[in-house]
Amino acid sequence: MSHLSNRINAIEESATLAMAQKAREFRARGIQVIGLSLGEPDFKTPKHICEAAKAAIDEGKYFAYPPVPGYQDLREAIAAKYQKENGVPYKAENVLVSNGAKQSIANAMLALINPGDEVIVFSPYWVSYDAAVRMAEGVPVFVRGTLENDFKVTAEQVEKAITPRTRAIIFSSPCNPTGSVFSRNELQAIADVVLKHPELLVIADEIYEHINFTGEQVSIASLPGMFDRTITVNGFAKGYAMTGWRVGYICAPTWIVKGCNKVQGQITSANCSIAQRAALAALTGTQEPTKQMVAEYRKRRDIVYSLLSEIPGIKTNNPQGAFYFFPDVSAWFGKGDGTTVIQNADDFCMYMLEHAHVSLVSGAAFGDDKCIRLSYAASEQEIRDAIASIKKTLEKLK
Repeated sequence: MSHLSNRINAIEESATLAMAQKAREFRARGIQVIGLSLGEPDFKTPKHICEAAKAAIDEGKYFAYPPVPGYQDLREAIAAKYQKENGVPYKAENVLVSNGAKQSIANAMLALINPGDEVIVFSPYWVSYDAAVRMAEGVPVFVRGTLENDFKVTAEQVEKAITPRTRAIIFSSPCNPTGSVFSRNELQAIADVVLKHPELLVIADEIYEHINFTGEQVSIASLPGMFDRTITVNGFAKGYAMTGWRVGYICAPTWIVKGCNKVQGQITSANCSIAQRAALAALTGTQEPTKQMVAEYRKRRDIVYSLLSEIPGIKTNNPQGAFYFFPDVSAWFGKGDGTTVIQNADDFCMYMLEHAHVSLVSGAAFGDDKCIRLSYAASEQEIRDAIASIKKTLEKLK
């Protein structure tokens, strides 16, 4: 007998990781592939952060199990950052440090969602939101934003989706995969809806907060009445180029932090001691490397927008944050080269991998099967070469 649990059979493998694996297989065959599928900064972790980790090793006192919720000084620094930069009065007791923002989200779902509870997921959505809800035996309810509205869900849509079973709402801003950023007024309208429903919580993913080109990052937890209703998710992977260090966290009311601490204590215990020392240096040290990275991302964003606009049949917004484009490529469905016909976004991505040697991710994994996700966390030359190759390949289709 060999069967997996229903909760595992209900979820799919991460599409972004699956496409990255396919790209690696092509490279193993000697085919040079430009990777635009993973949301991984192509910058190195800033030197002062690495030096802090080395110093922690040399000190020799960070080799024991850390406290499950994280070191006190790191939690205090995270709380202070949110007080100063985001206008949210968190304290250390409101912070739980985890092994990446992905674990933070999983902790929250397992701590808060009962079987059959509904979670409203703003769509397009990061692939793991759906899976995290299902693993907690909840029911994801997708509410879709449109390209015409910069892929942003409206408060009116949220209100219509709420039922007596609705327990939470989850979204990201800046958004993965669309790069959209919710304005203060848009978040206030959503908050007004949430506050009408006493049992409704918000899980706000702010992992891309530093990569925001609007000039204002608004935390929904900072809005009147929302402190006690919000689980803020964040981490160090994107803004500090620390993907491999695996440090994420939630900020939330203490009762939620205690629940998530129970989950984490039974699954992984604390985050890596040395990675936490690096994270503390990231928060308390110079922010110049982050500012430089963001300036470079903005430059690349402008390049990609210009180049995509030159390709017939591709429709895109101009994203205001993160490092993704989510163009609609449905105009190419039904077209082929005499041997292969592109029927959907999955086919489009596989065709580009095989013929343009560029790895992309199908929008079907993010809730919109007309679109693809393109990450511009790559060098300017790679971006130019990749889009030129995509354009040349599309010219062969009729």
